[in-house]
Amino acid sequence: MTWRVGPLAEASGLTVRTLHHWDGLGLLSPSRRTAGGHREYTEADVVRLYQVLALRGLGLSLETIGLCLDSGVDPARVVRDHLAEVEASLARLGALRQRLVGLRDALDAPGDGDADGPGRPSSPIGPLLDALRATGGAADHGEGVLRRHLDADGVDVLRTRAAGLGPAAHYLLEVEWPELYRRAERLRVDGVPPADPRVRRLAARMDELSTLFTGGDREVSAGVRRAWDEDPAALSGDPDAPADGWRDLSAYLDAARRGVRG
Repeated sequence: MTWRVGPLAEASGLTVRTLHHWDGLGLLSPSRRTAGGHREYTEADVVRLYQVLALRGLGLSLETIGLCLDSGVDPARVVRDHLAEVEASLARLGALRQRLVGLRDALDAPGDGDADGPGRPSSPIGPLLDALRATGGAADHGEGVLRRHLDADGVDVLRTRAAGLGPAAHYLLEVEWPELYRRAERLRVDGVPPADPRVRRLAARMDELSTLFTGGDREVSAGVRRAWDEDPAALSGDPDAPADGWRDLSAYLDAARRGVRG
């Protein structure tokens, strides 16, 4: 069974113009053409359309969606990862609620003649510290590396902007960014000059992602860069990421930004 572009657009709630645009981008191209050159979409094309719509529903850009699909990411993973994030958030909120209840009870408790004096409530410092721990959470190793190069405000910028991106942040960091680096590394190893348009496009997209998470703050960007130079394995989540390899790739991308021909 095949679908012409008009019926498929109507069934998916899209416009014919949108499907034509996605075809031009290579995001969703019909597998067949009629003798007259009209687009015909197969079942496999419709499955890919569903994947595109599912990922777009998470707020991902078309470029990121293309990278996700080319990397073999399917909607089931999207749902699982999103659900895991929601459940983790609920767990953190539940722990915070318990500690805030304890803090409230400590503040509302009648005085018991302790160091604060008769008729004064007991010191709430214990429950308060518990609430602070629940709010901040335990820093993972990657965050520990970042904290060595960023102050509290800088870390807060990264957290706030990542939270604002919602579940899209996970795919930008876990799927698109690593794929961009893999592609750049393949070009570097193959001896492609850094001024090559392919390398420059990859570097430009990495810079766009960096701005999404840092807000264009130069100090935050520089701190993140230093953290990557120190421990790329912790920041990338890849325990096998070699520091020397990262520095070589980083220098290659910097040369691409400057337009160096190599």
